[in-house]
Amino acid sequence: MRKLVYYVASTLDGYIAGPAGQYDFFPAADRATDLFPYLFEEFPETLPAPARAHFEISAANKHFDTVVMGRGTYEPGLKAGLTSPYPQLRQIVISSSLSAEIDPSVEFISSDPLKKVQELKQEEGMDIWLCGGGKLAQQLLPEIDELILKLNPIVIGNGIPLFSGQFQVKKFRLVSSKTFESGVMIFQYHKL
Repeated sequence: MRKLVYYVASTLDGYIAGPAGQYDFFPAADRATDLFPYLFEEFPETLPAPARAHFEISAANKHFDTVVMGRGTYEPGLKAGLTSPYPQLRQIVISSSLSAEIDPSVEFISSDPLKKVQELKQEEGMDIWLCGGGKLAQQLLPEIDELILKLNPIVIGNGIPLFSGQFQVKKFRLVSSKTFESGVMIFQYHKL
């Protein structure tokens, strides 16, 4: 069965973006020279189309063939004219306000995201990447099988949390970790 994997960058204080959705404080490729070659090799499918073109990445998908994201994660690219950010993946956007007319290669779902993910997990294929954001991650928490956190050595004090919603305890087990000279650490957890 396919797994739902929440693969996301986070600050030390547990935020995946700033209060207005900003994320430019996370390391850029020129400032994390040890991290990005690893990400390009290990997770090439998680790079948006413009980054893949810029870094001349044409590698096949290694982990995921589907990406699920909320409107807040999809919208920054949309505002920049990028209607299909991950053409190398099946793209699903959970939103009650965005229209399917935006791009025929992107599937917009306005109904129950938990049910949609349960259906996706029953299909054949690679794992499913939960790209963000915090509210959607909280809704999908019962179906998250794995967390891959890119923990950045920064604190921002406020923003969009890793999970945002009602108090709920779910236990995970650390299965691997990797540290980079830039101070970024990647932690991989499996659901207990």
